[in-house]
Parts: sequence; C-alpha cells; structure tokens
Amino acid sequence: MKLVWFRNDLRLADNPALRHACAGEEPVAALFILSPTQWRQHKLAPVRQRFILAQVDELGRELAALGIPLHLLRVETYAEVPAALADLSRDLGVTRLYANQAIEIDEQRRDRAVSAVLAEQEIACHWFNGCCVLPPGRVLTGSGEMFKVYTPFSRAWLKALEEDGFVIHRAPEPRGASLPWQPLAEREFVDATLGELTPDPRWPVGEAEAQRRLTSFLDEAVLDYGETRDFPALAGTSVLSPYLAAGIISPRQCVGALQQRLGYRPQSKAQPGFVWLNELTWREFYRHLLVLIPSLSMNRPFKAETAALPWSWDPDAFAAWCEGRTGYPIVDAAMRCLNATGWMHNRLRMIVASFLTKDLHIHWRLGEDYFMSKLIDGDLAANNGGWQWAAGTGADAAPYFRVFNPTTQGQRFDPQGEFIRTWVTELADVPAAYLHQPHDWLRLKGRQDYPLPIVDHAVARVRAIEMFRFLEK
Repeated sequence: MKLVWFRNDLRLADNPALRHACAGEEPVAALFILSPTQWRQHKLAPVRQRFILAQVDELGRELAALGIPLHLLRVETYAEVPAALADLSRDLGVTRLYANQAIEIDEQRRDRAVSAVLAEQEIACHWFNGCCVLPPGRVLTGSGEMFKVYTPFSRAWLKALEEDGFVIHRAPEPRGASLPWQPLAEREFVDATLGELTPDPRWPVGEAEAQRRLTSFLDEAVLDYGETRDFPALAGTSVLSPYLAAGIISPRQCVGALQQRLGYRPQSKAQPGFVWLNELTWREFYRHLLVLIPSLSMNRPFKAETAALPWSWDPDAFAAWCEGRTGYPIVDAAMRCLNATGWMHNRLRMIVASFLTKDLHIHWRLGEDYFMSKLIDGDLAANNGGWQWAAGTGADAAPYFRVFNPTTQGQRFDPQGEFIRTWVTELADVPAAYLHQPHDWLRLKGRQDYPLPIVDHAVARVRAIEMFRFLEK
C-alpha cells in the first residue's frame, strides 16, 4: 500500500506526490492530518481553516470517485504526528509514503521526525517539490548562496526556468470502483469552534473554481495588469492567492496557463504578461528564502542588525490600526475589508504595513501575526516577506527611508474614493476632493463620526528614519 499525505497541496492535478504514488498497480490511499492546537499556535485564521477543511471535503469526494480512500487523522500538535502516522501505516500495511515538501521550519522538523519513525518500520518516504515552479536551492548565486535581493534572483530564476522547463501533470485516472465519502460535517473530526465548514461564498472551493478564476483573469485582465493591479476598486488582480496558499492550484499551472494564453513566456517588462509573472516570481523568492534561511520562520529579521530597532508599543494605537480607526481613510478601509472578508488587496497590504511600522513604529511581527490571524490566504513565506519588506528589515535593496504616505497613496490609488466609501461608510457622502483628508469638511458639517488622525505622518516619518539611523550609532 502506498500512502499519499496531503498538506498544502489539496489538488489532484499537478501534484507530484500523488502522481508518483499512482504509478504502478499497487493500491493507493490518501491522508490528511488536522492539528488544531498547532494551527492556533501558528495563528491560522478561522476563515482559512474553514476554507482548507471545505477543500479537504471536496478532495475526499474527488479521490473517492477515483477509488482512492482519504483517511483523516486529528492530532493536536505536530509532535504527535509521527506516532499517529506510524500507527496508521501499520494498520493499513503501508510500504511507502509520498508527500510534497513543506518549507516552514516546524513542518520540516515534523517531516524529519516522520521519516525517522517510519524508517524503523522499513517504510520509505518520498518527498517532492509541489509548492514552487523551481525547487528551493535551484536558484543560487555563483558562490552557491541564496540571493539576498529580488532583482538578481528574478533574472536567475527566469534563466533557470528556460534551462529546466517544467511539466504539468494531469490528475490520475480512476484506480478502481468509486468509494463512498462521508462529509466532514457529519463527523467529529472537526473542532466545533470553527462553526459551519462551508466557507464564505466569496471563496468557493475546488480545483474547477481555481481554474475558472485563472482563465477569467488571463482572458480579461492580464494584459492590463500592470496598469490596474494597484487600484483596489478595480477587478484588476487574479484573486488566486487563497487557492495558491492551500495548494488548490499550483504555481506551475499558473505559469503554464500564462504561457499558453500569450503564446510565449514573458522575459522583460516590455512584454505583456510579464508584470503578473513577476508577482509569481516574488512568491518563489520568498519561499526559497524561507527554506534557505530558516531563521525567517522563527521571528527573526532578514537583516540581523535590525533586531535592535527601538520599536514602540502603544496598545491603543495598535487596536485602532487593527479595527480601522486610525483617521487615515485608505488605511481604515483596508483594515475593515480584511476583518470582514479575510482578504486584502496587495497595494493595501503595503500601505497598512508601512503605516503600522513607519507611522506607529510598532513591531512588524505584531502586524504579521495579525494578518495571519485574519487572512484566508495566510502564507508564512509571503506574509513574512511582505511585512519585512515594508518594515525595512527584509530582503530589499531600497533604502530604509522609504515610507509610504497614507494620504497620497489613497489619492493615487483610490482617487474617487470608491474603495474607501465601500468600507468606511461614515465617509460615504464626503466629496472626493476632501475624502482623503476629510476632517476639515466633517468639522464644517458639525460631524464627529470619524476619528482624527492618530499620528502626524510628517512627524512619524522623521521618527521612523531616526529609528534606523539609531542602528548606525
């Protein structure tokens, strides 16, 4: 018996572990392990947990239709996984385990422990690259080190992609008669605190839905992506991040579909489609970094010297940021959108992260944790990379004095206030000319239903720069 262990790769198509397990005639079974206490320790958002479990339900039905049973285990922490997996393997008569590699440090430690325990039962473990187009470690400097700046990494990544190519594998063929599947909602497998397993209707699960979104984006938006991607009121992005984070679609499928749509693989900014490919490359960069620099999984800054930054702590200011009460409309709209939907536009993520770290001078780790506790697409590599980029502690060639002005960012990327009015409803009737600095207009109207700015951006910017100069002393 071969056993396929599904993790953040909840799909049938382009799943290397599943494909290799299904080679040959030996029976195949599948496994998913829920670790609720570990998930909570990792700040996994409830909306993301529900999304994952709803996809597990969908995956279980699809596997059953192929004649592959999906077994479910529930253990509270990763420390319990090796023994539980060994017991299941013994019961099923497993001879080989197949799984796609994890990139986070806790997950890697878990997998090493699993390999050691199963080796005692003479069960071979086979690990594959299922989360990146090119495996971590493939794109290195001439001296064999990980790139510390994105631009040279992206050039080397594109070159390696041309040299290596890639194959997208179809879902496996049926391996026997269809099997029954008992929905998760009818089992005691799931923590009742998650409530209904059905995810937000804005985020339907399933590989077909992920492919539909990808096709729609490539047909309707990819050619204009460079011009529209920064405007949150426009449908200019793929909105595939939850599906990539859960592994419902693979990055190889995205690159392959882009190439098929265009008839070529973009190589420079001058070519249509390159800007979106560049975003996929950023995703690769952060994932490669996480594997090759494990300290990033342990709350450490990429730039070691920035561990000494004198961050401030103001619980009231942090609460105002979390709840969207800062007095800066674009920041408040973004945070309210996150809290209500579990998702935030990428431009807005940069704005609110800069505001927390450079205006409020609050540690990036608090923002990183809050995002993970809310995001449906919460992914350690991308989330950590984005927060450290914004805070000036990460892999970024830009100088530390880059500080986003929240007012001008709002004026530039939501000029008519369409996004702001959607989420900051108390500003719905403010004219566009005043919307990004509405306080004088509100005062003239005798209104006090929107908070004053909690910080003077000009003053806060100077303080942020001084924080980094402190490191030079």
